[in-house]
Amino acid sequence: MIYDRSEYKGKPMLVIKRSEDDKFPFSFGIAKAKMILESIEEIKQFVKDCEAQG
Repeated sequence: MIYDRSEYKGKPMLVIKRSEDDKFPFSFGIAKAKMILESIEEIKQFVKDCEAQG
């Protein structure tokens, strides 16, 4: 994974890429970052459940 910081309309953004030439990176700001952190256990369970389904 490649992590980079950017800005959107003057607000900080975190950008996550699978590779340097990833055409569709995952990016979010501080509000969504907080939501992710507050929901991390549910996200982990979601991944576990989906991987178990094949």
